[in-house]
Amino acid sequence: MKLFNPDQRKRSHKHKRVYARYELAYTFVDFGAAVSFVIGSVMFFFESWQTAGTWLFLIGSLLFAAKPTIRVARELHYLRIGDREDLAERYED
Repeated sequence: MKLFNPDQRKRSHKHKRVYARYELAYTFVDFGAAVSFVIGSVMFFFESWQTAGTWLFLIGSLLFAAKPTIRVARELHYLRIGDREDLAERYED
């Protein structure tokens, strides 16, 4: 089983469910990062809000950094689900 194979999500019903859950998490993180940057940008227009805006930029950056982590976690979850039938076939040859 290759990592980051786009066909992985179609292997079984369980794979589809895993894909959907991680894609939902990815979308929420992406949305949270975007909102953090937009609100942080608006806060920079007001001197009294610049510290809070800086924190929102940091939060947005951390959320963007979490995106590849979610993708790797999904791939590791696929590996944990296993593909014993293919493994057995490979070792029979």
